[in-house]
Amino acid sequence: MRAAYHEALEGTRLDVVRLGALVADALRVAAEALDNRNAAAGARVVAGDDVVDDLRRKIEANCIELIWRQQPVAGELREIAAMLNIATDLERIGDYAVELAKNAIKLADQPLRPQRVEIDRIVGETHAMLLDAMRAYSERDDELASAVITRDAEVDRLYKRSIGLLQEEMQADPEIIPSATRYLFILTSLERAGDRAGNVAWHTKDMLGKG
Repeated sequence: MRAAYHEALEGTRLDVVRLGALVADALRVAAEALDNRNAAAGARVVAGDDVVDDLRRKIEANCIELIWRQQPVAGELREIAAMLNIATDLERIGDYAVELAKNAIKLADQPLRPQRVEIDRIVGETHAMLLDAMRAYSERDDELASAVITRDAEVDRLYKRSIGLLQEEMQADPEIIPSATRYLFILTSLERAGDRAGNVAWHTKDMLGKG
């Protein structure tokens, strides 16, 4: 019975890793859709959100069953709690990727766009944080998790700077306001995705008993 329990625990852990990979790819493709004015790529991200939602629900159901089937010891319980929390944060990052993709679709045929906003840098940093947070989880790496948490300050700095740059551009050229408004939503989604990536790192530290 214990062998089957640990097999189920490992299977759920692998589902969490798979969910992280799906969400990271969605974020990457959504950003490329925005940058390349590729509405079709944005639509693929939106359509793929059901897969993310279904996998999160599967992880949640499996975690509940793991607790019900056999009372976990302290370390196992921390791991199950981490999987539940990480799956929730990953699903939310997937939602932010969808918001980015929807705005990419709406901006695909917009001739005027803000030029100074640092979307590429924020996307790059947020995506890297997510990948490292998932690697810290997979490898049970406390130091890497701590490094991810520290890097969230850079995402916040870039977010605040880009908001200021957007405001300057809108004041200088009112014609850019429609597209710039969408960029405000995009920046907010990316900043929140960075927060969620930091949460994944925090949950990893809690799992390791070092939170």
